[in-house]
Amino acid sequence: MKAPFRAPSQSLSVVIPAFNEERRLDATLETLLAYLGPRSALEVIVVDDGSADGTATLVDRWARSDDRVRSSGGRPHRGKGHAVRSGFLAANGDLVLVSDADLSTPIEELELLEAALGRGADIAIASRALPSSRLLVRQPRYRELGGRLLNAAIQRLAVPGIQDTQCGFKLFARLATRRCFERQRLDGFGYDVEVLYIARSLKLRIAEVPVRWRHDPDSKVRPLVDGMRLLIDLMRIRVAAARGLYRGAVERAT
Repeated sequence: MKAPFRAPSQSLSVVIPAFNEERRLDATLETLLAYLGPRSALEVIVVDDGSADGTATLVDRWARSDDRVRSSGGRPHRGKGHAVRSGFLAANGDLVLVSDADLSTPIEELELLEAALGRGADIAIASRALPSSRLLVRQPRYRELGGRLLNAAIQRLAVPGIQDTQCGFKLFARLATRRCFERQRLDGFGYDVEVLYIARSLKLRIAEVPVRWRHDPDSKVRPLVDGMRLLIDLMRIRVAAARGLYRGAVERAT
C-alpha cells in the first residue's frame, strides 16, 4: 500500500453499506483508517443493513474505540440502495464516498476521484470498463458477459455514455449528495443507476474514472437474480421519472 494520502483540507465521509460483513469488515476498517488517517476531518459511516451475523457488534466496538467510526442502520434488511441512501443523508463531509466492504476498488484510488472533482466534476465514479482501467483479478467470463448485457440495457434505458454504473466506489461533492439522495428511491442494486439518472437530469457533471479493481470470489452479487432485479429497477426509474417523482425533494445548498 502507498504512503497515507496527504489530502486537501476538505472533510470526507466514507459510507460503507454492510450486510453480513463480519468476516471482512475488520480488515477493511483498519486499511481505511490507516490510509485516510492524515485527513483533517474524517468520518466512516458503516450502515448495517439488517445483518444476521456479528456485523453490528463489530461496528459498535469500532465506534466505541475510534471516534472517526459511526455505526448506523440495523434491522430490518432493506437492501443496498436503502443503506447507501441512509449513509449519504447522514454524512457531514464536504465530500462523500461510497465504498464496498470488500475494498474491491482499493482506497488509494480515491486520489483519482478527488482529482476529477478538482477538475470540475460534481460526481466521480470508478469504472472497470475504460481502456486504462486495470482489472487485477477478473470476474469469471459468465459474470463479465452478464455485466456487458446489463450495461447495454442501462445505457439504452437510463444513462447512455456511462460505461460502468455498478462499480461500488463513487465520490460526491456535498451539494450533489443532497440533491441526488433526497430524490433517490430504490432500495436495491438499481440505486447506482437511479442516482446517476437523477444526477444527469439535474445537469450535474459526472466523471467516469479508470481505476484498479479486483474481483472478490465471495461477492454477494448473484448475477441472474440481481440482474433481473436491476432490469425491473430500470423500468421503475423510467416510470418514476415520467411521473415527476424525482423533482419532488427539497433542495439544500449545504
